[in-house]
Amino acid sequence: MDKQIIDILKQCFDPELPIDLWNLGLIYEINAKPLNDGTHEVGIIMTLTTPGCTMGEHMAADIKQKLENLDEISQANVTVTFDPPWEPSMMSDEAREKLGFNKK
Repeated sequence: MDKQIIDILKQCFDPELPIDLWNLGLIYEINAKPLNDGTHEVGIIMTLTTPGCTMGEHMAADIKQKLENLDEISQANVTVTFDPPWEPSMMSDEAREKLGFNKK
């Protein structure tokens, strides 16, 4: 289930950066709880690049909608936190390269 969820998260983008939320390192936690009907309830804890980002609700709603479109997920809850604060070192190598962090 986690691989399916991560694949969805890689389809969700920060509106201001050409990088998906997973590779940006904005996803802190994924919890998938199986339900009696064979589906799952999924909880995502994520952060934003800055506390002042006005697109947090948009990104959370995008994740929720995409996850709930999967037959295996009946409910998705997305929580935004700033603890710990995001920092560029949380990005994947792929994201750092796309944003020019690896250039010397």
